[in-house]
Amino acid sequence: MEIAKFKKTVFILGASSDIGIETVKYFLNKNWIVFAHYNKNSLKLKKLKEKNNKNLLLAQANLSSTSSVKKLLNKLRKKTLLSFVNLVGYLDNISFEKLTINSLLKSVKINSVVPLFIQRELLKGMIKKKFGRILNISSIGIKYGGSKYTFNYSYSKNTLEYFPRYLKNLTKKNILSNILRIGVVNTKLLRKVREKNIKKRVSLIPIKRAANISEVVKTIYSLASEENTYISGETINIAGGE
Repeated sequence: MEIAKFKKTVFILGASSDIGIETVKYFLNKNWIVFAHYNKNSLKLKKLKEKNNKNLLLAQANLSSTSSVKKLLNKLRKKTLLSFVNLVGYLDNISFEKLTINSLLKSVKINSVVPLFIQRELLKGMIKKKFGRILNISSIGIKYGGSKYTFNYSYSKNTLEYFPRYLKNLTKKNILSNILRIGVVNTKLLRKVREKNIKKRVSLIPIKRAANISEVVKTIYSLASEENTYISGETINIAGGE
């Protein structure tokens, strides 16, 4: 079945990030109904909600809280969402030498485990409609090992990258799932990394500049919307040649 027969609906996890906000705007401009998740930072999303009251739905959930995640999953069971974009990026700035079992488990839970269970829930509706687009956002740091203070973040994102390979058997039902590894983008998340010299980091990029958020968002949309008709099970880099 073609998506034109249904309402175009997308769930964006981690929609309050810099890239998340712009992704929400892009989907709205393409006439999608957007179900947007946030934890605490909701001011920009609420302002967007005032302008797009009918097409933007907000959902608050603390992904480190099992009870909060269960409430979110209950909401999702009542909706048919044909696209899923996972933009969650929890960074704790703990080095390998200082990590604890609890700190690592928290990162894996937020960045990998909870998104997996959300996808499992959404797949029910996608299989029924014979249309689904799933995009998990990872980091180019996975390719190179990340920095000293991103061990937990990189480890959890690496765990996340397995899922599209598992879903390859669903391509016959028009459900396409991919990983997008994002390189250097001047966002709040990048600036949170301890001892991060952004100018030095940018100098290592073959194209010699950081990505613009708009470039990243366009790539997200091309993979997580009806524009993607044949790409599945892939890990794609948007990293300026790295």
